[in-house]
Amino acid sequence: DNESKMYIVISTLWERNGDYKMNVWILYNADKLKKRMDGWNLLSRIDLDELMKKDEPPFTFPKTLEEFEYAFNEYGQLRHIKTGEPFVFNAREDLHRWNQKRYEALGEIITQYVYELLEKKCNMTKEILPVDATEDEPTGFIYLSPDALSNPSKLLVLIQGSGVVRAGQWARRLIINQDLNSGTQIPFIERAMQEGYGVMVLNPNENYLEVEKPTKSPLPSPTETSDEPAEKRERKDDKEGKKKKEFYEKYRNPQRETETERILIRENGSSEEHVLYVWDHFVSKAAAKNVFIMAHSYGGLSFVELMNQRELEVKNKVCAVALTDSAHNIWLQETTKSTQDWMQEHCRNWVSSPEPLDIPLEPMMPDCPRVSAGTERHELTSWMSFDSIFRFFSEFHAKEGEEAEETSNSVTTRSGSHKNKHQDL
Repeated sequence: DNESKMYIVISTLWERNGDYKMNVWILYNADKLKKRMDGWNLLSRIDLDELMKKDEPPFTFPKTLEEFEYAFNEYGQLRHIKTGEPFVFNAREDLHRWNQKRYEALGEIITQYVYELLEKKCNMTKEILPVDATEDEPTGFIYLSPDALSNPSKLLVLIQGSGVVRAGQWARRLIINQDLNSGTQIPFIERAMQEGYGVMVLNPNENYLEVEKPTKSPLPSPTETSDEPAEKRERKDDKEGKKKKEFYEKYRNPQRETETERILIRENGSSEEHVLYVWDHFVSKAAAKNVFIMAHSYGGLSFVELMNQRELEVKNKVCAVALTDSAHNIWLQETTKSTQDWMQEHCRNWVSSPEPLDIPLEPMMPDCPRVSAGTERHELTSWMSFDSIFRFFSEFHAKEGEEAEETSNSVTTRSGSHKNKHQDL
């Protein structure tokens, strides 16, 4: 201002659904605050993050959909039981962190709900990883259809993107704000089963067990040398310490989030490791002659990494790969020329675009052809490409069948020719 006085200003900025919001608090004239605190060094002790949290309600949230007073209706949409309204993120104005924690708590319930759908609606079973896990080590899991390993014809492998989503989900935001069909893999699983596929649902983000960190006892501060008598110095330190503590406690947040550490799941500590592990222990051992893979976003990167590690095996067993807004990069991942050529023939990437569905797009790299997913929203690319992906798989399966038949006829003809020659002799 005109008097050149300084103020402490705290602002928070966040984005939700394309809208930006900002809260600004002018807390105090810093010049006056300096005098009142009797020392500017005290200001540096204020935890500004915690200052903004001081009026937050406790982070205690419902444990079930019913307790949240939400349920999925007949169209798979999440609706409030009493009002019929969609989920409201801002349950409490100006408490973004609390609202976010509430949203995450609901997300964990959604994860368990989708697991139940996989088991009860799709009749899939959970397979623990690692396969030789001991009782005292962290584990993950995938889901298998009853014929995933025994189906002699076709196997579909589903790989999701990165983030909070777990097995059976494409996007949590779609499940909560749109519907189950667009946000989960359930429609893909049901369609695949109807068309005679075995199905494997991977879980590439289940990489660790989160445990609470043990609390550390604070180390005693070293004694400073001073000319003051010990009793006087002690009274002075107590007085200053009490003053600082009272000021700090006035604004501190009583809710301290528990500090945690992550224990990685053996051989499944990342999406790439998980996909490779599942390939080695399940997909490569499946009876299916034709394996089809669908991978979204970071799942595409994990698939390309699998090709880097198991190129010949993948080429021999995989028939076709459908990618949706894949995050792979053949240059950064250093793929071979032979891998790039194979991807040109066997892969297709449905990407977010304003163009209509299936319209070919300009290639960005010499790998797989790119076509429009018919949407500009990244998380919707899988759902919008649903029918196109299964047509793509069917065309490849029919082509494989024709080639197998031609090979069989050729062998039969050669065998008959040799038989006739033998009879003539």
